[in-house]
Amino acid sequence: MNAELRQEKTCERCGRRITWRKKWARTWGSIRYCSERCRGRRQLPADRELEAAILTLLVERPVHSSICPSEAARRVAGDGDWQALMEPAREAARRLVARGQIEMTQRGVGVDPSRARGPVRLRRTVR
Repeated sequence: MNAELRQEKTCERCGRRITWRKKWARTWGSIRYCSERCRGRRQLPADRELEAAILTLLVERPVHSSICPSEAARRVAGDGDWQALMEPAREAARRLVARGQIEMTQRGVGVDPSRARGPVRLRRTVR
């Protein structure tokens, strides 16, 4: 099989990396989600709000500064439960990383969003 057909994709829902599998050889072009869970979950307005909040917070800061995903969750939740929005905020960040709009870091070094564990920071992509 051609190497370009085996390229990695990004899940449209959670932003995690999808790697090619032999059982998907015939349907690789139509694979859009990493799991049944992601396939069954639609994007909610809060997901788009979190992406917008992340981008807005980064624009409001100096160019080389970063934010924590919890800041976007707090902004979207308002007076509500912001902790329930933490995983959706990380998903929104992974989608933005996949689009090349932001970068995810740990200890100041860029990390693969699909493999990052623990606290992360988000910053603008340096061009």
